[in-house]
Amino acid sequence: MPKIKSLEELQQLRQQLQHDIKARTDKATTITVGMGTCGIAAGAREVMHAIMAELENRNIDAHVTTVGCIGMCSKEPLVDIQQGDEPRITYGSIHPDMVPRLIEEHLVKGEVVEEWVVGRVGG
Repeated sequence: MPKIKSLEELQQLRQQLQHDIKARTDKATTITVGMGTCGIAAGAREVMHAIMAELENRNIDAHVTTVGCIGMCSKEPLVDIQQGDEPRITYGSIHPDMVPRLIEEHLVKGEVVEEWVVGRVGG
């Protein structure tokens, strides 16, 4: 990134970044947390609370919902992220301390955290 040499350049960069973040977060984002008994036992409730707190801290508007067991009990807690027409990404073995990185990379930067992916639907 080139050096910023004036207040005007800084303001332009700020406007561009705000526009980029808004474009990503306005895509009708839905985050689904697996809350079957296997997910709850693995810590899904804490993960869901961490997701909601992180979204609130970053002022990101996303719909957070829950679903029962989908059969991958060994990969619980499971978190699905669906943004607009993008493929639905399922992340597995998510713990509360992983949530800030998940939100930063997937929602803010638009990059899938490949090492945590256990499934994709669409695309």
